[in-house]
Amino acid sequence: MAVKVLIKRKVAHEHLQAIFGWITQLRSSAAKQPGYISGETLMKADDPGQYLVISTWETTEDWKAWLESEERGEIQKKIDEIIGEPTEYEVYQYPSKSLATLKGFRGWEGG
Repeated sequence: MAVKVLIKRKVAHEHLQAIFGWITQLRSSAAKQPGYISGETLMKADDPGQYLVISTWETTEDWKAWLESEERGEIQKKIDEIIGEPTEYEVYQYPSKSLATLKGFRGWEGG
């Protein structure tokens, strides 16, 4: 079952250029990993220092393999050193079909 990983970072304006180089490298490397589906980067509309990367993977195990890889760890360490705090991660999955039968459930993406 596909999972979406929300990756949250607070980036000071003076670090934007350096961070985006590393994020681009992470995405390029992630795209070569088994189970990688897609990724996008968003900036919070009312707080341009907050960024959200949404990374989609075929399984939680695929994501964990990439998260725990030496290649990713080296790049992530550089990012965290630049921004001065750890990156936050949250993993989400779609509800099981049995939940879709509950009264009032509007579907997988609505509601």
